[in-house]
Amino acid sequence: MPALLPLIALFAGLGMAQMATAATIYAVGVENEYADVIGQIGGGYVTVSAIESNPNTDPHTFEASPAVAREIAGAQIVVRNGVGYDGWVKKILASDPNPKRKVIVVQDLLHLPESTKNPHLWYKPETMSAVAQAVARSLAELDPAHAAYFAANVRKFDVSLQPWHQAIASFKAQFGGTPVAVTEPVADYLLQAAGCDIKTPWNLQTAIMNGTDPAPQDVSIQNQLIKHHKIKAFVYNKQVTNSLTASFLSKAKAENIPVVGVYETMPTGDSYQSWMLTETNTLRNAVERGILTTVRK
Repeated sequence: MPALLPLIALFAGLGMAQMATAATIYAVGVENEYADVIGQIGGGYVTVSAIESNPNTDPHTFEASPAVAREIAGAQIVVRNGVGYDGWVKKILASDPNPKRKVIVVQDLLHLPESTKNPHLWYKPETMSAVAQAVARSLAELDPAHAAYFAANVRKFDVSLQPWHQAIASFKAQFGGTPVAVTEPVADYLLQAAGCDIKTPWNLQTAIMNGTDPAPQDVSIQNQLIKHHKIKAFVYNKQVTNSLTASFLSKAKAENIPVVGVYETMPTGDSYQSWMLTETNTLRNAVERGILTTVRK
C-alpha cells in the first residue's frame, strides 16, 4: 500500500489539473485582435482561440473548415466583428444553438447599423475599451467568483490604451488636416481620428477591398494625387495587394512620397495596444520626417 501512495498522489494531482483546465472558460475571438483582448481580460481563467490570425492572408476570402466550425460551436464566449466582415460565423452559431453561449458582436457594442461601410472596427480608438467591458461582463456571468479580477483587468487595459490615444491626439494637434491616400479603408478610422484628410475616392477604396474592378476615373484621381504630390503619405494594406495597389505603391515610392504599410490582422508577436501604437507612430514618422517606411518587413 505505501508503494501505491505516490501513484495515488500523482493521479490525484492529474485529476486536479484536469479539473482546473475544465474550469477555465473557453472563448473564441474570430479576429485575433479580439482574441488578444479576451486573453488580457480573462487572464488564467480563460482559454482563448483566434480563428483569423494570419497577417499574410486576405480575411475577406476566409472560408471556415469543419474544424473551425466545431471550435466556434464549442466556445462559451464568442467575439466577432459584425457589419458583414465575418457573417459566416452567424451560420455556424445558428446551426448549433446554445442559450448559455455568450456572443459579443462588436458592431452592436458600437451601435452601428448593418449598412456601416467600413468594417474594420478595431481601428476605431473607442472600440476595444467597449469590447473589454463586454468581455468582462460575460466572463463574470460565467465565473462570478472572479468578477473583481476581470473588472480590475478592464481598468488596467484602459490605462494601457492611453499611450496610443495620446499619440493620436498629439498627431492631430500637430498634423491635423494632413492629406493622405490609401489603397482601401483598413486604417481609415485611425486616420480620421488622427485628423487626416483621406483624398482617395471612397469607391476606389471599396472596390479594392471587395476585389471588384474600380472605375477608371477613380484610378486616375489616385494617380494624380501621387503624381502631383497632393498627399503627404501613402497608406496601403500590406496584407492584400494586387497589380493595381502595387502600381500605386511603386509610383508613390518613385515620387518619394512616404509610404506607410498597415495590417488588417494583428501581426504575430504584438498585443493590440502595441500594434496600434506602432502604426500610429509610423504614420507620424512618415509625415514628420518623410521617412519611407513600413510597419513590418
